[in-house]
Amino acid sequence: MRKNLGKRQAQQPYGGMQRMSRQSSNAGFTLIEILVALLIFMVSSLGIAGLVTRTVQQESESYQRVQALILLQDMQEKLGANRQAAACYASTETLGTGFDSSISCSTGSTAQQATAVADLQRWDSILKGAAEKDGTTNVGALIGARGCIRLVDADERTYRITVAWQGLGDTVAPGNDCGKGSYGAETLRRTVSALVRLGKLSS
Repeated sequence: MRKNLGKRQAQQPYGGMQRMSRQSSNAGFTLIEILVALLIFMVSSLGIAGLVTRTVQQESESYQRVQALILLQDMQEKLGANRQAAACYASTETLGTGFDSSISCSTGSTAQQATAVADLQRWDSILKGAAEKDGTTNVGALIGARGCIRLVDADERTYRITVAWQGLGDTVAPGNDCGKGSYGAETLRRTVSALVRLGKLSS
């Protein structure tokens, strides 16, 4: 009887060590699982952050293109409405960001010349962001917005109107030269263009 009791008492420390070993092993596995879960969470968070950044960039690019198309259509309408002084609108100048020269006109009647100058000055101001202000600072412009009006066919009185601006990411460089060299890498330059054909003036 005493011998059996002694055996049980001798076995108890060993059994206790086994339980402690299992508990330590379980604790080790739990810590590894937590670390793996944290790693997965961090990787997922980085992926989500990257997706959000790309989405914001795409939305900003889309917004800028819409604004550029509005500016393009605005000048199309102005040029078509004042076709007698259409030659006043076309030049080698690039309006908008960086333009600080005076605008003059010598084609058409005095009123038509004044209209052309006013149209170009207004377009230049909008390209520079004057349509929206924060205090005294223009904030409504596209990034580095510029506008070009070129005569491409004198016989048919065809003009090309282009709005250029700086995008947020690299893409294919546009073929149009409006704003070329103004945005660092050409892959950041964006343009939208339209041809306006006025035809020959009736005699």
